[in-house]
Amino acid sequence: MPTVSGAQRAHTLSDFDFELPPELIAQHPTAERSASRLLDGRGAQPVDRIFRELPGLLQAGDLLVFNDTKVVKARLFGEKPTGGKLELLIERVLTGHEVVAHMKVSKRPAVGTVLQMTGGYTAELLGRWPDEDGQLFRLRFSDEPHQLMEQHGHVPLPPYIEHGDSAEDVARYQTVFAAKPGAAAAPTAALHFDESLLAALEARGVQRASVTLHVGAGTFSPVKTENLAEHRMHREWYEVPAATQQAIAETKARGGRIVAVGTTTIRTLESWARTGQASGDTEIFITPGFAFKVADLLVTNFHLPKSTLMMLVSAFAGYEHIMGLYRHAISERYRFFSYGDAMLLERLR
Repeated sequence: MPTVSGAQRAHTLSDFDFELPPELIAQHPTAERSASRLLDGRGAQPVDRIFRELPGLLQAGDLLVFNDTKVVKARLFGEKPTGGKLELLIERVLTGHEVVAHMKVSKRPAVGTVLQMTGGYTAELLGRWPDEDGQLFRLRFSDEPHQLMEQHGHVPLPPYIEHGDSAEDVARYQTVFAAKPGAAAAPTAALHFDESLLAALEARGVQRASVTLHVGAGTFSPVKTENLAEHRMHREWYEVPAATQQAIAETKARGGRIVAVGTTTIRTLESWARTGQASGDTEIFITPGFAFKVADLLVTNFHLPKSTLMMLVSAFAGYEHIMGLYRHAISERYRFFSYGDAMLLERLR
């Protein structure tokens, strides 16, 4: 079951809604990663900045924690024996050429059906996942899944991106330090970091560490229940390496701050802190009232209305404060969502 905060019932789904002009949904990244805008939301009044100013907002001895997951070309196309078209979005790779995937199809094929996939390989439907009531599907490919995705897959752009994937998306819907393949969506707050910015942070004395959370397509799933306690979070795999655990302990011991880059990093750190498990699956659901244990600052993009990520940032920096920042961002024409601008938040004390 999801982990929820005891104070979540103070808010309902409608509290996290807001009006967003469609033209503010970024369809393409900025020409330079670190040239995007940064809304400094640490104080009572928001400050408009450029992302490359981040080193000057941090201190020597602070620790930036990144999610080093790598987006795979997880969108695959094929057809049923009847000729009906279908689309798979790979959520995770298992052993024995098996995968777990979302399936978009007019009529779901029966278990045991062999699907003919674009590119000349096949996928046998084995059943639902993680159990008979699961929303995902387990399939067996005719060859190694990562190779097939690389050869025949498409970049799994979010549903609000209105163009097909291109060479630009292959390069830019990926962090410059992506290392571990497995994500169906990018850890978007980290997309703003380029090599020159990382060098400037190092020169500032800001240290770096990494966690892994393979972001699933479920991150875009809408919350459908007004009562947040009835929402079931999607499941994602995470890992907090021993070196990162040590870096966090040393940073806190010397009085430095932990700066989480992205909501996926926050979810990873808090899953580890609450369970003591350095790796595994998490369904953690963070809503206002949640007691954060690790991060002091958060770098994050602007999130969808009524999303679990809106709830997370509201828990981190305060509901009223976040809603005020979003009103400011809309009035100042910030760019929203995955290819959009970013904000810097301080944890509610």
